[in-house]
Amino acid sequence: MPTARRIAIVGATGAQGGGLARAILASPASDFTVRAITRDPTSVAARALARDGAEVVTADIDDTATFTDALRGAHGAFLMTGYWSHLCPATEKAQARCMAQAVSDAGVQHVIWSTLEDTRHYVPLDDPRMPTLLDRYKVPQFDAKGESDLAFTELGVPVTFLRTSFRWENFITLGMGPRIGPDGTLVLALPLGDSRIAGIAAEDIGRCALGIFAEGHRCLGQYVGVAGDHLTGAEMAAKIGRALGHTTHFRDITADAFRSVRTPCSDELGNMLQFLRDFSDAVCSCRSLERSHALNPSLLSFDDWLTHNVRRIPIDVITY
Repeated sequence: MPTARRIAIVGATGAQGGGLARAILASPASDFTVRAITRDPTSVAARALARDGAEVVTADIDDTATFTDALRGAHGAFLMTGYWSHLCPATEKAQARCMAQAVSDAGVQHVIWSTLEDTRHYVPLDDPRMPTLLDRYKVPQFDAKGESDLAFTELGVPVTFLRTSFRWENFITLGMGPRIGPDGTLVLALPLGDSRIAGIAAEDIGRCALGIFAEGHRCLGQYVGVAGDHLTGAEMAAKIGRALGHTTHFRDITADAFRSVRTPCSDELGNMLQFLRDFSDAVCSCRSLERSHALNPSLLSFDDWLTHNVRRIPIDVITY
């Protein structure tokens, strides 16, 4: 039997990294093993991974030295940052640089960096079509991750750049789900026009990462985009309605209208949706459904995801 290859996983107690950890642990015939890297090895999720056979290691992605120690002896590493926990692009970039240096110092042979496009390549900062945020970004989360790709290339890291998609969990956690209109009907109001949006279940990001590790060196230096479906706003609304058993209509609104709602992150989310709408062809074309299925044969469609999650989507009163 071949020697087991350890995969060190950042975010192993979350959705993306957890999807990868659970996929490896559920594949006893695989020669990969899990090293879950976490700040809190006593958490419920960390203890569950340990019970299932993962090696749980304490480390901090803000500390290059301790993170390097946590990576030693690992064949591969899955790296990601948790933007929504701090909402700071400077922190994103610092953590990415720290992780890139650590995997280089530890001699990791295959790194997957969970990233996104730098939208400023599509919408320059002086382009008035989209407001500039924090003086230097259009979509801070996207731009910080995309800019951080350079940290890996400059250090010569053997990396695959995994471009993720709009996570359908956003309907649950970021208030993007349907709302009750004045006449009592459900309305999915988003600035999407008739563009197709590349979407995915968060758990499937990690499962696709396992497929990339399995392909090995063939994926080094590549950008690999993954998605479970390419759907218009109207198609998503219809599918949500069928899953709920309650007709749901799509209402196309302007990005300015979405940004005008004073909720946390409405400016950034409005810019994100505008980017996904205006550059739909470019975003979807590099997130092949066929390639994603090849990496992850159990890939969920939006209908599949709704079967398990539609009742978790909060339904609020429409305010725009």
